Amino acid sequence: MFIESFKVESPNVKYTESEIHSVYNYQTTDLVHENRNGTYQWIVKPKTVKYEFKTDTRVPKLGVMLVGWGGNNGSTLTGGVIANREGISWATKDKVQQANYFGSLTQASTIRVGSFNGEEIHAPFKSLLPMVNPDDIVFGGWDISDLNLADAMARAKISLLPIKGHVPTTVIKGTTKEQVQQIIKDIREFKEVNKVDKVVVLWTANTERYSNVIVGLNDTMENLLASVEKNEAEISPSTLYAIACVLENIPFINGSPQNTFVPGLIDLAIKRNSLIGGDDFKSGQTKMKSVLVDFLVGAGIKPTSIVSYNHLGNNDGMNLSAPQTFRSKEISKSNVVDDMVSSNAILYEPGEHPDHVVVIKYVPYVGDSKRAMDDTRIQLKAEGEDKFHSFHPVATILSYLTKAPLVPPGTPVVNALAKQRAMLENIMRACVGLAPENNMILEYK
Repeated sequence: MFIESFKVESPNVKYTESEIHSVYNYQTTDLVHENRNGTYQWIVKPKTVKYEFKTDTRVPKLGVMLVGWGGNNGSTLTGGVIANREGISWATKDKVQQANYFGSLTQASTIRVGSFNGEEIHAPFKSLLPMVNPDDIVFGGWDISDLNLADAMARAKISLLPIKGHVPTTVIKGTTKEQVQQIIKDIREFKEVNKVDKVVVLWTANTERYSNVIVGLNDTMENLLASVEKNEAEISPSTLYAIACVLENIPFINGSPQNTFVPGLIDLAIKRNSLIGGDDFKSGQTKMKSVLVDFLVGAGIKPTSIVSYNHLGNNDGMNLSAPQTFRSKEISKSNVVDDMVSSNAILYEPGEHPDHVVVIKYVPYVGDSKRAMDDTRIQLKAEGEDKFHSFHPVATILSYLTKAPLVPPGTPVVNALAKQRAMLENIMRACVGLAPENNMILEYK
């Protein structure tokens, strides 16, 4: 059965006009390695930690600014939202297609909330907590291309949508300090003109080369800001956007694989408690690879070789044909199985890892129609404090969306897709006092 919405009634949950207060008992374990009767043993001690969540239920008017707005990602996203908002339909060779949000985690997926009369009850993911309706998002941003939105969408092969619009051509000149100041000015003007309450900035522009992390240049907050003052060329454009956003306390998400978040930038974000997330949007081959390897390792099957082949012909493909920028993508794509491999010491010896090769080729003819193939070889047997504070500024909760999740120092990196989604859902469930979904369903056992 499917229900559209629900409200939690529990002594641990309190609703007010503007907030949801939830007291949540988190079940976890401590491990100790100690001498018991002359033998060292691993001892597992279950424990309960009490958390209190406070969620603001006032849904803001949201503005989203895209760096690379006129690119394939930016134009497709904007066009898709406009098509849904305006109820646009168009004819294909098979049928009349109505705009929808299929493929959206919040808008098109569901969560289990319980059972009723022996039947499982599910509700929309978006019903867990108050969320912005994507139809209400105001878009803006920057792009070096002079194509308007309609032409940009045509270039991205989604020209069936009858949408017009202007994407401003933006080439920010001057010193690095002047560029940061201009970005801040643009954000403030966008917020004022569109009367939005909150702004999120996403980097959806092309991949940059990896920045050199150098002591005295970008290793600390102080050194990074001093380097901006000195007009140091090694500070990348994406890092300049991130600096501007952190200084304005605007969330910044890096959708490309380069190391935008150099140590000094992470230091700055933590000290200013400004949200950052990344790296590298995860939408296709990498997502399937992480699901497959998670399944194989979980089933006791040993992946021994993973070879990923891609070819595409858009600007992203051309950019990735340069060795320095390809290296950024190679690192991002190659690390997606590390946590799954390290979880099973039965299959893998210490330091052992599957052979993992990533190939990306630029083929202009195929345009934005990306081709991806994976060859995976496996081995089956021997022959073969008490006050409310925000979440950490480094937003690990967004790892479901990225290939190379950014995490705070000392935090385990999780790439297994099912675990990432479960984390996202269960944190939101905790905010309304619901137990995590564990799939035990003991009431029927």
